[in-house]
Amino acid sequence: MTNEAILLLKELISIPSHSREETKAADVLQQYIEIQGMETGRKGNNVWCFSPGFSLEKPTILLNSHIDTVRPVAGWTKDPYTPQEINGKLYGLGSNDAGASVVSLLHVFLQLCRTSQSYNLIFLASCEEEVSGAGGIECVIPNLPPIAFAIVGEPTQMQPAIAEKGLMVVDVTAKGLAGHAARNEGDNAIYKALKDIEWFRDYRFERVSELLGPVKMTVTQINAGTQHNVIPDTCSFVVDIRSNELYTNQDVFETITTHISSAVKARSYRLNPSHIPVNHPIVHRAIALGGTPFGSPTLSDQALMPFPSLKIGPGDSARSHTADEFIFIKEVEEAIDIYYRLLDGF
Repeated sequence: MTNEAILLLKELISIPSHSREETKAADVLQQYIEIQGMETGRKGNNVWCFSPGFSLEKPTILLNSHIDTVRPVAGWTKDPYTPQEINGKLYGLGSNDAGASVVSLLHVFLQLCRTSQSYNLIFLASCEEEVSGAGGIECVIPNLPPIAFAIVGEPTQMQPAIAEKGLMVVDVTAKGLAGHAARNEGDNAIYKALKDIEWFRDYRFERVSELLGPVKMTVTQINAGTQHNVIPDTCSFVVDIRSNELYTNQDVFETITTHISSAVKARSYRLNPSHIPVNHPIVHRAIALGGTPFGSPTLSDQALMPFPSLKIGPGDSARSHTADEFIFIKEVEEAIDIYYRLLDGF
């Protein structure tokens, strides 16, 4: 299975599949699955497949990872779209995030479909994950039967991530009154915004997660003024907020509105934190296989899943979105082994 998975991964690397530009990669994956004798479903660039003998009388496990990639960053010394195998490493854009997870989960899915299990399986290769796009997994889930839980393939060094931080971006606008900078007039919006910026810097949410730590709020962009001699009447800034599983994004937003004087608007509440209980049977099984549960600070399609999910996959998150991205061949082999033992007979 490892050899077949690596050959497919090399083919996927060779096809540029940036977010919202995954059509050719989805075509290749769909054809690959159908050549195995399986029927596929497709919506946009999302491709899925049900295990044979699917029955609503059995629970259903979703195996999911994403086929889209970010665009290559500066600093690549190799062609990001030419897979190169060197000293046990496979280089290429998307090799680590999350091509290795896609091909490992797919080949375990195909193998399990040849066996008798007490559950149904759905394999779903989704798109637009890197941009949390509405055309990705969010538009597919309503078309699927009820899901008992999901395994989400992301680079975690095959350690089980049982919690994941959410993301909310808010736009804050302080209003003042324009005037001439040389005279004592106007109401400087920058000075009004300063108090609120300081609040975002200094405020601490009471509930701190054992897995994910505190809610983290960071002012990342600021804009004000038109020219040097005009008192600015507007100052706007952007805050990146990473919530833990003890708060919803709506909870965090309501706290913000009670503490700042500027106008604030959330771009979306949809990317909430996720958490699967440590006593969930799939977590117990992962621990029995040598895994150590942890909380992940990075976002994935878990945020859009209205059912329990476990994030686990080959590779290292620190390699994601970097120049000369790679995956170790042995990591794919290990992932296939662990995924299979995690699910076989579950």
